[in-house]
Amino acid sequence: MSNYTEADLPKSINHEEMVTLSDGTTIRFETNGEAKDIYVGDAFCANVQLFPGNDYCVEAGGKSFKVTAEFEDVITVSVA
Repeated sequence: MSNYTEADLPKSINHEEMVTLSDGTTIRFETNGEAKDIYVGDAFCANVQLFPGNDYCVEAGGKSFKVTAEFEDVITVSVA
């Protein structure tokens, strides 16, 4: 599993990868059909389910990050 950091943003990741933010918060996802189940931190349940083209805002370490579900089997994590 590849692990990227906040310094790599914006970054598109697949379901076997994750982004670790500077405060230690992680962002990862699992594919659920066309939808992407987004997990923030150590959550066992998805924080949100996104369909392609939709965004979700994550607040961590005093910063905002945007998670966007793509049509491919990836999500893009960027600084909001």
